[in-house]
Amino acid sequence: MSRSAHPAGPRHADVMPEGHHAPPPADLNVLDEKVWARTVTRNAEGVATVGGIEVTRLAEEFGTPAYFLDEEDFRARCRAWANAFGPDADVFYAGKAFLSKAVVKWLKEEGLNLDVCSGGELATALAAEMPAAQIAYHGNNKSELEIRRAIGAGVGRIVLDSFQEIARVAHIARELGVRQPVQIRVTVGVEAHTHEFIATAHEDQKFGIAVADGSAAEAVRRTLGHDSLELLGVHSHIGSQIFDMAGFEVSAKRVVQLLAAVRDEHGVELPEIDLGGGLGIAYTSADDPREPHEIAKALHEIVARECEGAGLRAPRISVEPGRAIVGPTAFTLYEVGTIKPLQGLRTYVSVDGGMSDNIRTALYDAEYGVTLVSRVSDAEPMLVRVVGKHCESGDIVVKDAYLPADLAPGDLLAVPATGAYCRSMASNYNHALRPPVVVVRDGQARIIVRRETEEDLLRLDLG
Repeated sequence: MSRSAHPAGPRHADVMPEGHHAPPPADLNVLDEKVWARTVTRNAEGVATVGGIEVTRLAEEFGTPAYFLDEEDFRARCRAWANAFGPDADVFYAGKAFLSKAVVKWLKEEGLNLDVCSGGELATALAAEMPAAQIAYHGNNKSELEIRRAIGAGVGRIVLDSFQEIARVAHIARELGVRQPVQIRVTVGVEAHTHEFIATAHEDQKFGIAVADGSAAEAVRRTLGHDSLELLGVHSHIGSQIFDMAGFEVSAKRVVQLLAAVRDEHGVELPEIDLGGGLGIAYTSADDPREPHEIAKALHEIVARECEGAGLRAPRISVEPGRAIVGPTAFTLYEVGTIKPLQGLRTYVSVDGGMSDNIRTALYDAEYGVTLVSRVSDAEPMLVRVVGKHCESGDIVVKDAYLPADLAPGDLLAVPATGAYCRSMASNYNHALRPPVVVVRDGQARIIVRRETEEDLLRLDLG
C-alpha cells in the first residue's frame, strides 16, 4: 500500500479551545511518509511493515513495547548530511540522541564524526572503535576523570564551557604532554522558537559563555594563554527542534563578530565555527522540516556573507545533527491493553509502555502521531489519548489523536519518529524494564540493545 501525506494524528497545537478539536484525517490507515521511516509501508493485508517485515511478526518475536529502527533509513540520512555539507565541512552526529555500538559502526562506515557529552558516551564510542580524532567532547561540567580519559584517548576536540574548564583542561593536557585541540562554547543571546528547556543560546541557562558581556572574549584570551591548548574556533548551539533559519542567521552574525574581535585583538583568525544542531523533524504531519541540502546551502551562505562583511576568511563549518538523523528512522510499537471511554470528552487507550520509554510528552509537552498498524479499519474515527501503564497521571504517550472506533485490546499501535531522545532518556520508573532496540533491514531483524530483565534490575539492588 502506497504512502501519502495524510496525518497519523493531529498536532496538539491544532486542538481548538473549549473542547473543540481539529477534525480527524481523511484516512486513518494512510502512513504519512514525512513522519515514518523510509521503508515503512502496509502490505496487501493492511499490516504495516518495516524493512519488509510485518509488525505483527516483529511483535511476536521481540515483544512490546519495543523500538524498531530502519537501518537503511539511518544510513541514507547520514549520507545525505555528509553529501550536503561536502568535504570542506564536518558533520558530527550528536550521540545524545541515541547511541549504541552499532550506531557508531554505521557512522564510521558512512563517513560521519561523533560528538559525545559524557563518560558513558565516550566509552561506547571507543568500545566500537570510533577513531578518537573524529570525536568531539561536550558537557557543561566534565569531571577531571572524564577530561583525562578524553585527552588520553586523543579526542579531536573538547568543547570548553566555562572559565574553570579552560584551566582544568589546560592543566590535564600539560600533565599528559598533549596540546589539546579545543573550541569555546558561546551563548549568543538567540532564543530559538522551541520549548524553554531545550532553548540553549539565551543567557539565562547553564550552557556556554556569554558573548554580550565580554565573557566569551575573555575566554578566548585565557585559552590562547595556555600553550597546552590549541584553539580551533567557537561553538554555538541555539536550541532544538528548530524549523526557522533566522535564528542561525543572528547566531552566525554574532559569532563572526566575535571572530573579528579576536583577529583585531590577537592577530589570529580562528579556523572553525561550529553552529551546533537542533534542526527539527516531522513528529506529525503538520511539521515541515528542511532537507539537509537546504540547511547546508543556507548555513554556508550565512557564514560567507557575514565573514565577507567582517573581512574574514570563511572558516570551516561544523554541524551536529542528532535528532535530524536518527529521529525519523524508528518507531515504538505498543500493544493495546485497556480502552476507557469518557462520555463527552475522549477515549483513553492504555498501552504496555509509557513515560518510561518516552518521557518527552511529559517533559517537553511533545507532540506525536499514532497509528493502528496490525490491521486496517473502516470504522469511524474516535478522539483518543494514548496513555501508559505507569502510576502517574502525566503518563501520556500521545495527547490527542484519532484512532478507529473499533480499536480493541491486543491491537498494535505504533508511534513514529521516536528514534531520538526516547531510548536514550528511558527510565526504570515503577521498575519498568527498558525496551529493546531492534534494527530491521532487507527482511532481517536483529537486536542491537536488548530488553532489560528483572535480573538486570535486581543485580544492582544490593539489599
